[in-house]
Amino acid sequence: MADGKIVGLDIGTNEIRVAIGEIDPETGNIQIAGTASRKSAGLRNGVIVNIEDAKNAIKEAVDAAEQNAGTTVESVITAVGGSQIESQNSRGTVPVASTNKSTKEISRADVERVIECATAIRVPDDREKLHVIPQNYIVDGVGGIPDPIHRMGTRLEAEVHIVTASKTIIQNIRTCISRSDYILDGVMLKTLAQTQSVCHQDEMELGSILIDLGAGTTDVLLLIGGAPFGTISVPVGGNLVTNDIAVVAGISAASAEEIKVKHGCCWLKHITKDNDKEIILPGVGGRAPEVMMQSQLCQIIQARMDQIFTLVRSAIVKNMNPAIKELSGNIILTGGGAMMDGVIELAQEVFHTSSVRLGVPENLGGIEEDYRRPDFATVIGLVLANKSLAQAKDNRRKSKSRTGKKEKQGGGDNVFKKIFKSLF
Repeated sequence: MADGKIVGLDIGTNEIRVAIGEIDPETGNIQIAGTASRKSAGLRNGVIVNIEDAKNAIKEAVDAAEQNAGTTVESVITAVGGSQIESQNSRGTVPVASTNKSTKEISRADVERVIECATAIRVPDDREKLHVIPQNYIVDGVGGIPDPIHRMGTRLEAEVHIVTASKTIIQNIRTCISRSDYILDGVMLKTLAQTQSVCHQDEMELGSILIDLGAGTTDVLLLIGGAPFGTISVPVGGNLVTNDIAVVAGISAASAEEIKVKHGCCWLKHITKDNDKEIILPGVGGRAPEVMMQSQLCQIIQARMDQIFTLVRSAIVKNMNPAIKELSGNIILTGGGAMMDGVIELAQEVFHTSSVRLGVPENLGGIEEDYRRPDFATVIGLVLANKSLAQAKDNRRKSKSRTGKKEKQGGGDNVFKKIFKSLF
């Protein structure tokens, strides 16, 4: 990050997306200077399986964003999701008052101690902590305290949400970024980044479910009381829809993906006799092109999307009960799969609620506005979540330049302490 610039990089199974945000020095607001989306390579179900191919695809996507923004990129912040992510909730307790005092004013040091106590859990050697997010503070048995500093008490408790990731997966990401000649400023949970671009504070307080409909996996983040409560990854995604179309229609996966994007619908009631249209299926191996009605295509897609939503619902009920009883907000759909016609209506039917909406990033200004789509929720969220980090690094850089000292690069470890202090 340099000169108030923040670059979000979403390394997806099918697409790599980039957003370059710039902070206005006068207003302090973020504007999106440029975005880009390029075909992904070297990934399977969100996991890097070929570092060289992934590196080349990342470089191509960032280069395109640089051209659109008219600037150069030195560092990026990226996101991770899928089955390599695990999370758990933990609780810690520390005394606040000394032996000769009945009560004491809670200080920042006390808060740091209780967070450290809550996170003192054993993590397997092959995993690393990605986030530690405070959910709730309890002072002398009274909970629901967002910030306990300056309150009087004798005992402080903290409930936190801990997210861990596979060390191998994170190292592969670092290697790809490094070989692409960029500095990695940090790695963030994908669905957590999305909350910054598409979720409203009241939704998070009331309790909501964010569902990221990706190509390789479908990731879920449960939000209760303004903070994450749990994460789930279901190993099914839009690629299964593409495969179904390819098998039934007898066409290549590439052609099936193109037809899905252009003509896909997952709610048959949207198609009537009057608007049902013909879709030309390309010929294969000298075979003449064939015709499929959009209603037929919809039946194929709806069956698989219904299954995906049903699996997600079952996973939520199994892993998050009884917490789901506290939900009174919305189901928010993001990712490429959320751009399909009829996805809201299908989700409403499967989850038995009308409180379903698309997660579309807000208008942040700038020359381009094509980022206002559910599939750009991650990169825009990365930019927004790391605004404070960019400002802090820029200030330190200016201070170091005045003193003649060189700033250490790539310090993403403290990013999230600053972010979630204000967010949660």
